[in-house]
Amino acid sequence: MSFIQAAINANREIYELLRQGLDNSLFCYVSRDPSETGAGGDRSLAIDMQAEAIFVKYLRTFGKINSEETGLIGEGEDEIILDPIDGSSNIASCFPYYGSSVSLRKGGKTVASVVTNLASGEFFVNDGTRKYKSSLLTMEEEAYGGCDTPKIGLVERAYSNPELVRSLRDAKLKFRSPGAIALSLAYARDVNFVIFSGKHRIFDIDAGLHLCDDLHQLVEDDVILVSRDKVIFEAIKKLINSNGCNV
Repeated sequence: MSFIQAAINANREIYELLRQGLDNSLFCYVSRDPSETGAGGDRSLAIDMQAEAIFVKYLRTFGKINSEETGLIGEGEDEIILDPIDGSSNIASCFPYYGSSVSLRKGGKTVASVVTNLASGEFFVNDGTRKYKSSLLTMEEEAYGGCDTPKIGLVERAYSNPELVRSLRDAKLKFRSPGAIALSLAYARDVNFVIFSGKHRIFDIDAGLHLCDDLHQLVEDDVILVSRDKVIFEAIKKLINSNGCNV
């Protein structure tokens, strides 16, 4: 079984689990102590840990797993970057924008990635030779071409940079802030731009950026910008510069 197929199988099991309806206890924090966080720095929900266990079951033979929840799991020369639930607060709030993010690195280079929308079952793949999207329900592959008439962009963590938000508004660039960065990067072809404002971690962005490796990208310590349109990309880059980001 390939890495891509194993990742898809893990996502299918998690998706079916979520569709069955879960006990509210799975949306509680693992620890009552706010200072106790996962490896990525966020507090872990019980559903995060359950999803992680499912991914580990399917993926541990492909290399050591670097998970946002637990950190390093297992051994191996290759490294798997995992966010088992991207958008944990969304799923706990019954807001249907959450997913998973998993990528495979060989020699420090990302060679394969899968990002899945666990609310809809849609998933996106870059296997290193081609990109496609599909559905956990049908498994029918589709071209990963994007929307023909995008009207909005996506700004993750918009609350952390009000000056940039104001500049986007003044430039009449419409956007939404749905709250799951890997998933937003996976949808970069369907929107005018994706911005992540703030410090990021490898779990947040590795698979998503790999899916966007043919789009215009700016990746800095405190901001990420991705766009399929060079004119929009350059215009927003200037806005970012004017708001004090070192790009």
